[in-house]
Amino acid sequence: MPSQGNNLLQEFEHFLQSHLPDAPSFHPTYNLALKEMFIAGGKRFRPLMLLEVVESYEPQLVQNAFWVAAAIEMLHTYSLIHDDLPTFDDSKLRRGHPTLHTTYDEVTATLIGDALNSHSFLMITNAPLVDKVKIILIKELSQNGGTDGMVLGQAIDCYFEDKKLTIDELTFLHIHKTAKLIAASMKMGAIIVGLEKKTEDLLYDIGLNIGLLFQVQDDIIDATFTSDEAGKPTNNDNSKNSFTNLLGVDGAESEKQKLISKIETQIDQLGPVLKKRLLTSINIYFK
Repeated sequence: MPSQGNNLLQEFEHFLQSHLPDAPSFHPTYNLALKEMFIAGGKRFRPLMLLEVVESYEPQLVQNAFWVAAAIEMLHTYSLIHDDLPTFDDSKLRRGHPTLHTTYDEVTATLIGDALNSHSFLMITNAPLVDKVKIILIKELSQNGGTDGMVLGQAIDCYFEDKKLTIDELTFLHIHKTAKLIAASMKMGAIIVGLEKKTEDLLYDIGLNIGLLFQVQDDIIDATFTSDEAGKPTNNDNSKNSFTNLLGVDGAESEKQKLISKIETQIDQLGPVLKKRLLTSINIYFK
């Protein structure tokens, strides 16, 4: 990440660690478990996409936007905790750290995911932004993270785990499961700084393609990296619908390059500051 990206990410990480949910009680592990997967680290890719948009247009709003960026990271983390549960992928490792149901139990992990889902919206309500903007942000996050977004993608992924999908069906799956939350992150940045709808829609479309790129990259990592290199279990998607299983590793690499070219063409329509930031992020994360 470039120097400004590093500074932005470091500032956000400090904010996030200082604003983790806190619920002290006589429960022996609940409060620690609430914080554990954030302390374990993560790329923070989705909040960074939001913050890149905000800093490119209205740098003075970055501190206010940290609340919304943290909300997105909390919603994303809830989805990972649930995705790792025995009823889904039964993963033992996440972010190089034991998953919550492994460290504690399945009930604790499920409830922590539920709590983070709710807390993400509380973070937006506490953001120092005008109420009208906060309502729009909550709507955007709930639409893309819920019924017709991430949850639908997860439902399709689980139901069709042992049934081969077409490339169009696989793309639909991952637009919902992965891409919509990334797209929402970029659009929410545009909402915070008050960009015109045309630019909001362009950023959302770019985010959808970045989300697909993110998933193709993740499938390639699963097929070619060790668990230690990836920080999570790999080579465990043989029965799942993935771009590498459907297209092969070489085919997935080709799809990845097509998406990068498409995203770069879309980014050319943006202002120079954000264009430079997004191109740098793509080079760091995906090339």
